[in-house]
Amino acid sequence: MPDIKSLFATRLYHAPLSAHTPTIDQDELENSCLVIAGDDEAGQDWCEANDFPGYTSYASLTDLPWRFPIFADLVKALDAHVIEFAKDLQFDLGDGKLVLDSLWINILPEGGIHTSHIHPHSVISGTTYVAMPEGASAIKFEDPRSAMMMAAPTRQKDARDELKSFFYVAPAVGDVLLWESWLRHEVPMNMAEEERISVSFNYGWEK
Repeated sequence: MPDIKSLFATRLYHAPLSAHTPTIDQDELENSCLVIAGDDEAGQDWCEANDFPGYTSYASLTDLPWRFPIFADLVKALDAHVIEFAKDLQFDLGDGKLVLDSLWINILPEGGIHTSHIHPHSVISGTTYVAMPEGASAIKFEDPRSAMMMAAPTRQKDARDELKSFFYVAPAVGDVLLWESWLRHEVPMNMAEEERISVSFNYGWEK
């Protein structure tokens, strides 16, 4: 019998945010996101100038945990999830540690998309989901080897997850997803009439 292995695995962490304390009140988190979006004129201007659908605080606010206590609690919960994921990835951090370096709100209206991208200068990236109305788009991950598969045939529709060219995750409110920051991903068009709300973040290696 042949010896067939899976090599160079791409790990994806998916868990309830509430698996680690403190417990986050999802209604309060959603309300806080909406209040910030309504008040953040610099973020609104950036979105308009860059044809960004809906709202993101990515280019305007860097102090969410200071502004609203619930975001400080959120960071504590995310820290615990990132520690767990880093153990699974078997990172040798030496005397260093993974530290949050950015945290931002995304509000995606009907018809909005987040095009394919990676998160440079970070180690672990992720998103926690605040509002996912029926019909809201999943997040789509791309096989990082795709650029080197110029002559490869497509995969069968029922291919195993680790062999698919693209993998979709439809998270629920209160879920958190983590992945290594080099993994390309996108949010396809939001087909829901209501807004899709999430909070995304990056962790870097502090040596």
